[in-house]
Amino acid sequence: MGMEGHHEFPLFETKKAKGRIIYRLFSSSMFIGICLIWFYRLSHIPKQGQDGRWAWIGLLGAELWFGFYWILTQANRWNLVYRHTFKDRLSQRYDEHNGELPGVDVFVCTADPKIEPPLMVINTVLSAMAYDYPPEKLSVYLSDDGGSVLTFYALLEASKFAKHWIPYCKKFEIEPRSPAAYFRSMSLPAVRDSDEASNFVTIKKLYKEMENRIEKVTKLDHISEDDRSRHKGFSEWDSYWSRRDHHTILQILIDGTDPNAKDVAGCTLPTLVYLAREKRPPYHHNFKAGAMNALIRVSSKISNGEVILNVDCDMYSNNSQSMKDALCFLLDEEQGHEIAYVQFPQAFENVTKNDLYGSDFRTVKEVEFHGVDGYGGPLYIGSGCFHRRDILCGRKLGTPYKKEEKKERQIRESVHELEEKSKDLASCAYENNTQWGKEMGLKYGCSVEDVITGLSIQSQGWKSVYFNPSRPAFLGVAPTSLAQTLVQHKRWSEGHFQIFLSKYSTAWYAYKKISLGLQLGYCCYSLWAPNCLATLYYSFVPSLCLLSGIPLFPKVTSPWVIPFVYVVTAKYTYSLAEFLWSGGTLLGWWNEQRMWFYKRATSYLFAFIDTVLNSLGFTESAFVITAKVADEDVSERFEKEIMEFGTSSPMFTILSVLAILNLCCFIGVVKEAIMGKGIVKVFETMSMQILLCGVLTLINLPLYQGLFMRKDKGKMPSSLTVKSVAVALLACTCFTFTY
Repeated sequence: MGMEGHHEFPLFETKKAKGRIIYRLFSSSMFIGICLIWFYRLSHIPKQGQDGRWAWIGLLGAELWFGFYWILTQANRWNLVYRHTFKDRLSQRYDEHNGELPGVDVFVCTADPKIEPPLMVINTVLSAMAYDYPPEKLSVYLSDDGGSVLTFYALLEASKFAKHWIPYCKKFEIEPRSPAAYFRSMSLPAVRDSDEASNFVTIKKLYKEMENRIEKVTKLDHISEDDRSRHKGFSEWDSYWSRRDHHTILQILIDGTDPNAKDVAGCTLPTLVYLAREKRPPYHHNFKAGAMNALIRVSSKISNGEVILNVDCDMYSNNSQSMKDALCFLLDEEQGHEIAYVQFPQAFENVTKNDLYGSDFRTVKEVEFHGVDGYGGPLYIGSGCFHRRDILCGRKLGTPYKKEEKKERQIRESVHELEEKSKDLASCAYENNTQWGKEMGLKYGCSVEDVITGLSIQSQGWKSVYFNPSRPAFLGVAPTSLAQTLVQHKRWSEGHFQIFLSKYSTAWYAYKKISLGLQLGYCCYSLWAPNCLATLYYSFVPSLCLLSGIPLFPKVTSPWVIPFVYVVTAKYTYSLAEFLWSGGTLLGWWNEQRMWFYKRATSYLFAFIDTVLNSLGFTESAFVITAKVADEDVSERFEKEIMEFGTSSPMFTILSVLAILNLCCFIGVVKEAIMGKGIVKVFETMSMQILLCGVLTLINLPLYQGLFMRKDKGKMPSSLTVKSVAVALLACTCFTFTY
């Protein structure tokens, strides 16, 4: 069959999820139940002067919000689609018929060698260099926003190890291609012959030697003069240097166009580049977005790949075929021309069996993103995403694509000359009076620059694609403590809420530019932060009213209890079924419900407050990097699924006060039922509140252990325990006396 025949077959297919009609009937019944709850609240408001009037009105507001937000979440579930690629067709089209595969530039971003260890960073780099892709078409760039000589040293070591690692990966077709992950996964491979076994021993020895050198240098925080003499790049750190005040450092460690750049098997090596963009105190560096834009410009002069993949420094490639998966979408003859980017899900290698901190986003990646994909494509989430370079640089839909032929470097132009010519593109002043950060590159002005960049691209009419292969394309490192998790979610929810209040809000910026379903999908994440208000109200006001004998829900004998029971039962039964279908466990679902509550009560609260203050001009946005390393004892407790506290934090104070308050209220009502009004009477009038208070008490069991039972370093500080108990008891006492 000729090449024309192959063009008749698509490179991917899209299938709609089964059971959509059944789900829509179910969600319609849920909506009817929610409307009945709203009607009950409105029609049974206590009269002026009656106990609980304001508490009742507050619950009405909370339930209106919960219902509204539930409606938003349905946009992520009504139109699920699943994608499948045909990599064999891609290979036939571009290998058998001498087609030209596009160049791919991989961007790896790091910012702090203390939080993001150089050894972890270079494992991600090595996994990207070892993709199953023509090496002459592949370039890997490391953006080091920390400008650390330690990271440069580690990358230099990786450039030498790559000469052995890449041919080993391709010869034995191993997965994953991060050396650390590969050697962790096996002590010896499933040996097919003695040659493989001997190669395994040799390559592992080389890796361990490199690992020891990097860890030694990192621990000493010093590069010896002997090591410095090995490469001219170390001289860049000889002059004045500080993390926030230094010149551009650009080093091409492997030049893929150099005929001498070969691995030990005699094959071409991918290009490898180190970049630390210029930083000066008067200039705002725009965090990761600024680093990405500098990489886009610099890479355009060195390799100018038509496709750009960006990954976080902890997100190593776990699937050497994922690059070809992405190209199946971008190169498809019928639909590829309108696809701007292909987003893979984030997954984590260190998530425990029951996912203690709910870090795996199981239902998001297995359900919700398939839902937004059905309405025009997923959000761009900042890592594991393949972009078309020209669209990132501002090409509009409908404008013909002009392929820039890769210019062969003149013989007289050395690597050094190319470095010097390209440095200006990463200078602080380069973007002055340009469209970078506005119409070109990643957008500025928000801590989740990736999301507004993706939204802006989609609002121009471009499509995006979500692809979730059975073998995860990328694996990263999830937070190993509660504090890290809450801070991370605070940053994400703050950024999303900033978008909602900014000119890029999906409510008006994207109005009529993207589908309504996609608008609602974006709003589902943009409105994470405001969830804190309704959640906090629901988590303590009904419990305090329970302690004071004020009923806020219908009696168990009233027919009005039916919509409450149905909505609660149906919602959480479906949630559990969805979680289990996504590959989770029962305990994992329970942990996710706990983290759902913790995030809303703390991360989203502080994000809401900071966003409002920022909008009013009282504070400025800050970018917080999540730590990628943990102490040995912290890691040990994490693996045992013991919740990590260990420090005093305003977030922990809020959680502790809520937990103790609900415990006191639950004990109080049980005491009253046994010694006072009687169990039957209390249950008849207050059953829904008892259930709510009981669940809030039960879900906080790890918190009670951290406050009162544990003796290890991961427990709650004693001072926080005393303070939380005092505040909770004071709140209970004051409310009881008031009513």
